[in-house]
Amino acid sequence: MEPEPLSAARRTVDLRIDAAWIAPVEPEAALAEHALLVDGGRIVALAPWDEADARYVARVHVQRLTHVLIPGLVNAHAHSAMALMRGVADDVPLAAWLTEHIWPREAAVLGPDFVHDGTLLAAAEMLAGGITACNDMYFYPEAAADAYLAAGMRAMLGVPVLDFPTRYAPDAAGYLAAGLAARDRYRREPHIVFSLAPHAPYTVGDDSWRAIVTLARELDLTIQTHLLETRKERADALTQDGRSPLARLDALGATGPGFVAIHAVHCDEDDIRMLAARHCHVVHCPASNAKLASGIAPVAAYLAAGINVALGTDGAASNNRLDLMGEMRLAALLAKATTGDAAALPAASVLRCATLGGARALGLDATIGSLVPGKAADAVAIDLADIATTPCYDPVSHLVHAAGREHVTDVWVDGAPVVTDRLVQRIDVAAVKGSAERWHARLARPPG
Repeated sequence: MEPEPLSAARRTVDLRIDAAWIAPVEPEAALAEHALLVDGGRIVALAPWDEADARYVARVHVQRLTHVLIPGLVNAHAHSAMALMRGVADDVPLAAWLTEHIWPREAAVLGPDFVHDGTLLAAAEMLAGGITACNDMYFYPEAAADAYLAAGMRAMLGVPVLDFPTRYAPDAAGYLAAGLAARDRYRREPHIVFSLAPHAPYTVGDDSWRAIVTLARELDLTIQTHLLETRKERADALTQDGRSPLARLDALGATGPGFVAIHAVHCDEDDIRMLAARHCHVVHCPASNAKLASGIAPVAAYLAAGINVALGTDGAASNNRLDLMGEMRLAALLAKATTGDAAALPAASVLRCATLGGARALGLDATIGSLVPGKAADAVAIDLADIATTPCYDPVSHLVHAAGREHVTDVWVDGAPVVTDRLVQRIDVAAVKGSAERWHARLARPPG
């Protein structure tokens, strides 16, 4: 009997992506001349090219032979709709930036249309730069959800909570009711999850925090909040009751594996021990913290203590770019400069923060964050053939220290293309730009 042809024994899969290197994050080392095999939106295998030839037949075969393939980047903190306020108030410290420039403008324009249009603008920018998932904290989360779904991105949407009124809600109870109603509406959307997002300890009182903690425990929701972003925040808290803001939140029951401390620039040793003991997460936003002169978070100390660290851009209004590749390089350089240790936050570690670290902070690490069999096929192809990335001795080093978001050529979410040959696929970019210009005409006028 004649043996069956080899092709009969091969498994048919939806997608094969060949790359010069794959940096799966788990493990850290890059794999040379490997293919990513995808079926049903999930990763089936990573295999050398010849093994992939022998074992698989792909319905779609993409070759990116000068590229490194990485997991989709996770922007672990953003106020995406604020992309419409990009550069509205530069060179201003945080308190004045909020009270004199941002909040007055929000009071004039905030609404579902503003949030949808701003989030779609941000989604286009993020996808083009390799960001496939975003942890978003802003008003009207249902409008943001619609934008992310249209773009093909994943998102965690924070239910905003404040103790003062805005156009969105009159008080903490109103914020929670509106946000949880939005959560109920999108519970069947696999790319959308929700969290509770009290703005900060200094804008949310103890009674509201207790209600938030109770809901988080009942509904198994992450709590994310701005924490210790400035020295003044810490000083004011110590003056008021002799405790750091983190100690206060811990006493209220907020901390734990589902607690995400955003910024965490001014934590002392006691705070770091508490974050580690409670298995909390930290989101480092180096560019925003630097631009607002808030300081530099002690990321090396967090990692040494075993704390999971993620990376975020913050909003484009305080950063001006939703560029996680830029955040990787800045985070690595600042860690080295502040510690005096050239080995602090090496490239593989900072790539992990931007991918698996973010996924863990969002509670999505079983689904995304690394390129391993069984996980969703969220992947990014980055071309290292450019003059600025030639020659390449270590592709992981190049990802952090040489390449930029302009080298991203292709992005997939669940194995489906959302960026191809540098073109965002599901967003009408020209229409989004036109909408942004219309909002600009309104926002350019001084508030008041």
